[in-house]
Amino acid sequence: MLVQEFLTLTAARLPQKTALICGDRRYTYAELDAMTDRLAHSLQEQGVRRGDRIAVHLHNSVEAVAGIFAALKAGGAFVMVNASTKPDKLRFILNNCRATAILLDGKTRREELQDLQRQVPSLKSMVLCGPVRAPGEGCQRWFQEIQAQAPAGPLPCLAIDLDLACLVYTSGSTGEPKGVMCDHSNVDFASGSIMTYLGSREQDIVLGVLPLSFDYGLYQLLMTFKCGATLVLERSFAYPALILQRIQDEKVTGFPGVPTIFAMLLGMDRSHFDLSSLRYITNTAAALSPAQVLAIQEAFPGATLFSMYGLTETKRTLYLPPDQLAVRPGSVGIPIPGTEAWLEDEDGRRLGPGATGELVVRGRHVMRGYWEAPEATAARYRPGALPGERVCHSGDLFRTDPEGYFYFISRKDDIIKTRGEKVAPKEVENVLHLLPGVMAAVKGVPDPIAGEAVKAFLVVTGAPLTEAQVIAHCRANLEDFMVPKYVEFLQELPMTSSGKISKTGLV
Repeated sequence: MLVQEFLTLTAARLPQKTALICGDRRYTYAELDAMTDRLAHSLQEQGVRRGDRIAVHLHNSVEAVAGIFAALKAGGAFVMVNASTKPDKLRFILNNCRATAILLDGKTRREELQDLQRQVPSLKSMVLCGPVRAPGEGCQRWFQEIQAQAPAGPLPCLAIDLDLACLVYTSGSTGEPKGVMCDHSNVDFASGSIMTYLGSREQDIVLGVLPLSFDYGLYQLLMTFKCGATLVLERSFAYPALILQRIQDEKVTGFPGVPTIFAMLLGMDRSHFDLSSLRYITNTAAALSPAQVLAIQEAFPGATLFSMYGLTETKRTLYLPPDQLAVRPGSVGIPIPGTEAWLEDEDGRRLGPGATGELVVRGRHVMRGYWEAPEATAARYRPGALPGERVCHSGDLFRTDPEGYFYFISRKDDIIKTRGEKVAPKEVENVLHLLPGVMAAVKGVPDPIAGEAVKAFLVVTGAPLTEAQVIAHCRANLEDFMVPKYVEFLQELPMTSSGKISKTGLV
C-alpha cells in the first residue's frame, strides 16, 4: 500500500467520519482528502515532480497534515522539520535533500523568506501557512489561497511502494543530521505491525501531543488514518491540565507518550478528570523504569500499557506484551510482529542469554539507508546472512533473558536521548565554541524525568561567563531540547593519551 492511500482509501470508505480534531476545528476524511488534492495540484503547478522532496517546517497543525499527504499525492516525498529548528540547520537540511518545496509559517519575516529562497536554490515553491498577511513574492503562495483556487480532483498516481515516502532527519555523531530514507513499503509494514499488537480499530480516538517531526508522533497520524480512527492533534504538551481535559472531553482511547510526559502526569492531581475512556498507553524514546511502569498502571488502571523500543533507522523494533509487565518490568520486549532481532559481539558472533551485545534487526521495516551518505549507510546497514539482504546494526547494547526478552543496557555512541529527541553532543559543542575563549564537552547525564539531560562542561579562558549567559546563548542557537540543562565550569578537560577529550572522565 502507498502511504497516501492511508488517507484516500479511508476517505472513500468513511468520507464523513471525523479524521482530525485540531484546536476547535474538526475535519472529515473527505475534507482532508480534497484539501490535500488541492495542495498537491498547486505543488505540481509550481514544479514539483515525481521523487522530489517537500519539506514541512510547521508546528502540529492541519496544514502540516495536509503537507504530508499532498507531498505524496504530488509524487514526492515529505521531509518533516521541527518547527523550532534554527535557520542555519533548516538551510542545511533543505540543501542536503535539495528540497523543491517547503510549507512554513506565514509569520516568517520577509527577510528570512528572501534568504531562504536565495540560499536554497532548489526551492521552486514556498507555501505560507496561516492568515494571509501580504501578497506572496516570487514562488510564495498562501495555503488559504490555494484551498480557494486550486482544483480538488484526484491526481494520477505514478508511484510504487519502493519509491521514497519520506526522509526523517536524525542527529549523527558528526553533529550534522542524516536523512533516513523510508520507502512506502517500509512505512506500510511498520505501521501495520505496530497496529497489530496495539489492536488498532476504527473506534479509536488517538491523542497526538508529540511533534510530527518526531517519527513517534508522525506514526500516530499515519496509523490513525490507515485504520480509519480519529486523531486529536495538539501543538504540544506544554499545558498538561488542558491535555487531561482534552482526553476527558474527546473520550480519547489511545495516548502515546514519552517518560517526560508521564513523569509530569504522575506528579499532578488527576482526580478532577474522567480518564476512563483510555484503552491503551504507549511509551518509547526512553525506557520506563520498573517504578514508573507500576506508577502508570496505578494511575490509569483501565488502560493497557505498551512499553516499546525503536530507532529511526527501523522505526519500531521491540515491544513488551502487556501481560509481561509484571513478570519482567525492566524489559523492552520482543521483536514486533513480522521481524527478527538478535545480539552480536564485536566479531559478528551471535550471543546467547545473559551476554551483552549489539542489537541487530532484520525485517521489512529496516529502512533504505541514509540520504546520499554511503559510508554512514554501509556502517549501519550491513549484509545479512541471506544473500542479497541487509540488516540494521542498531548501535545499542542489550542483553536477553532465557525466554528471549530484550533488556536495554546502553548506546555504543554518545548520542543523547532526552525528552524523546536525539541530541548530537557535537552540534551543541559547535554552538558553545562560538563563545570567545571556550573549550566545551557535552554529554548526557541520567535524569529521572527526561531519561538523559544535556550537560555542558566548559573551560573558559576568555571573559568570565555565567551559567545563565551560556544557556541564553544556547537557546538563541539551538532547538529547545538541545539546550543544556546543566553547565559546569572546569579548570581543564580530561584528555586521552592521543590528545582527545575523554568524556568518560566527566560526570
